[in-house]
Amino acid sequence: QVQLVESGGGLVQPGGSLRLSCAASRSIFSGNTLGWYRQAPGKQREWVSFITSGGTTTYADSVKGRFTISRDNAKNTMSLQMNSLKPEDTAVYYCRKLGRPDYWGQGTQVTVSS
Repeated sequence: QVQLVESGGGLVQPGGSLRLSCAASRSIFSGNTLGWYRQAPGKQREWVSFITSGGTTTYADSVKGRFTISRDNAKNTMSLQMNSLKPEDTAVYYCRKLGRPDYWGQGTQVTVSS
């Protein structure tokens, strides 16, 4: 069974940075679009960023210019560098391998608070 495992979440002050990582238990990233999503308390899960197999990136307007998505197919990992964090970035962050089959990680909590 394939697993995606996120890491790197935590508590950070506004303006700070965190780097989230997502590791797959098998080689499933190559050739597929990968994404990061987040879900804040009481809100629906929303997409944050995508990266295609060719390296094209897309960002939600709320994180554009502050977050950077990347991938390393050889290591079966993807990352989300988050800078200039705001309290409204507080959420559980999930990684996803899009397609058939579709895989999600279990989530990692990011809390931005002073």
